[in-house]
Amino acid sequence: MADIYDTIIIGNGPAGLTAAIYAVRAGFKTLVISDNPMGGGQIATTYEVANYPGLNGIGGAELGEKFEEHAKALGAEFLTARVSSIEEGGSQAEEETAAGKGAGAEDLENRASAKMKTLKTVVTDKGPLAARTVVIATGADHRKLGVPGETELTGSGVSYCATCDGAFFRNKTVAVVGGGDVALEDAIFLSRFASKVYIIHRRDEFRGAYALQQQVMTNEKIEVIYDTVVTAVTGKFAVESVKLHNRKTDEDSDLPVNGVFMAVGIQPNLEGLEGLPERDEAGYIKAGEDCVTSIPGIFAAGDVRTKALRQVITACADGANAVTSISAYFNG
Repeated sequence: MADIYDTIIIGNGPAGLTAAIYAVRAGFKTLVISDNPMGGGQIATTYEVANYPGLNGIGGAELGEKFEEHAKALGAEFLTARVSSIEEGGSQAEEETAAGKGAGAEDLENRASAKMKTLKTVVTDKGPLAARTVVIATGADHRKLGVPGETELTGSGVSYCATCDGAFFRNKTVAVVGGGDVALEDAIFLSRFASKVYIIHRRDEFRGAYALQQQVMTNEKIEVIYDTVVTAVTGKFAVESVKLHNRKTDEDSDLPVNGVFMAVGIQPNLEGLEGLPERDEAGYIKAGEDCVTSIPGIFAAGDVRTKALRQVITACADGANAVTSISAYFNG
């Protein structure tokens, strides 16, 4: 008889690992699944985390490792695998065991009867797994430009989070790539630290809110480069410049900068995963602060759900809230 988990958490970033910590402490048999053996999600590739309370300046990989060590020390189980779908129901034997009827039922005598909900089957490339609840905590990822040097210099001048990394560029020159609200907000925020901020936009006008455009235009530190795309990010050990191409004049140029902030959008990490709850128009799972989704027993935590702020601290809060909602679900 295969194990039946009280909760299976898909994703080992801050939300998933916090959920694992809270779930084990709540007495739930817990499994964390991720196709990436390195814990921490996006923060694992962040050179330094300067805004997590009590751990100022900690490396992203180190913080992710601490989260994972904490969950493992409490007894959470881990599996490196790729999840393809979440399905309602389990095998007949599993359903009987969950109901306290079949083999292994003696192990469940002390569980509240309200826990015996319809099982979920999490289908992975290493076989199906049964759980009473599932937490989707697969996170989101920033859209990439896909230009040479972008991946190689990520964390060494290429950033996707101005609020995370802006303070590292005090009195330096930076560029923001994009033309929507996020790009304009990033440029305004970065102007507090940087000596010069370029906004590189491929069109001849912004898509961002008029009020933000006005703030950009009246900010002496910000200069806009319209009708231009970034074709490469250059630098040996850190960003030194960006190569530009003007779409109207067909001219190429080189712009010396110390940092490049990509603000061309983000997307939830849900590709290839079937059986998902209801999603919003941007593709994020619809769930509030309680992390409850449209499917009973399935919860969404962290950057993968609809929310206003995506930071390490809000992801951790979601992990705790998800387990609180699981407890409420088990209690009927």
